[in-house]
Amino acid sequence: MSYTGPDFDPPQPRRSPLRRPLTVAIAALVPGALLGWGVYAAVGGPDGGDGTGGATAAATSSVSSSPRAPSTHAKTPTGTSPSAADPDGKASVSPSRTPGASASAAPGSGPLKGKVVVIDPGHNTGNFQHTSEINRQVDIGTNRKECDTTGTATNAGWPEAKFTLDVAHRLRTLLEAQGATVKLTHDGDRPYGPCVDERARIGNEARADAAISIHADGAGTGNRGFHVILPGAVHDGAADTRAIVGPSAELGERIAGNFVRVTGSAPANYLGGGTGLVTRTDLGGLNLSTVPKVFIECGNMRDSKDAALLTSGAWRQKAAQGMSEGIVSFLRGK
Repeated sequence: MSYTGPDFDPPQPRRSPLRRPLTVAIAALVPGALLGWGVYAAVGGPDGGDGTGGATAAATSSVSSSPRAPSTHAKTPTGTSPSAADPDGKASVSPSRTPGASASAAPGSGPLKGKVVVIDPGHNTGNFQHTSEINRQVDIGTNRKECDTTGTATNAGWPEAKFTLDVAHRLRTLLEAQGATVKLTHDGDRPYGPCVDERARIGNEARADAAISIHADGAGTGNRGFHVILPGAVHDGAADTRAIVGPSAELGERIAGNFVRVTGSAPANYLGGGTGLVTRTDLGGLNLSTVPKVFIECGNMRDSKDAALLTSGAWRQKAAQGMSEGIVSFLRGK
């Protein structure tokens, strides 16, 4: 999602005092994660290829090093038709059930009963048909940016917006099984958007205990892996993230640790210094949030090896499972 747009400026170096290598976070927060990472390294990545070299090299650099130029992980709006087929030829795991951004199933019983989670599927397949609407400037607290963007796509044309909604449905099913009340910022039920300020507002008005925005990146070929974006401390205009920086960092670290363990995917080899964690202060969806919230870039749709994972229904289920276990761990404080 990291091309120029409302929430897609080049990432800023993380300066949080909570920064530490992902392996440390995994060891502290997710028992068994190091074993999973060891298996990943031994087999050379989830596809059996050489998926570790770049991430290993990146791990030697500091998270606070200067970010790459925007062109390194630039995205170009694709104009992909929303009718592009799911690469698995299957419908999304949990289809839209109730119209409206705040639609959710009745909460069940389980360890997360009484907890509210907001899931934000990045972009919308209809955005490319509504360029004037999504280019409208909105207030993100620190400045003004476009309402939304089209997102990226695989080289074969499968759009990021379809990926994010599919994973959101899978994640919703898993969290509801744990008893959580789950709200989506949209459920494929609107022609475009919502705008980034509305996406934040939905989580705030729901008084979410945790919120996650799901994306996939559009970086250059050879850039692989996932990263979780944490809110930096912002106190400017309508934005004040100071109260959520700490809990959001904990949420992001737990999600990252479980994502590694469940999917076998490596932290990004092109930013984050090998930690899988990046702090940014330019994202309206984070700046305007008053509840613990993170973004996750699940992989790079423009790299053929990552794209093979992102277009696999089985892998998307693992991705949702890793996110779910991280959120459950955060909400239960374990």
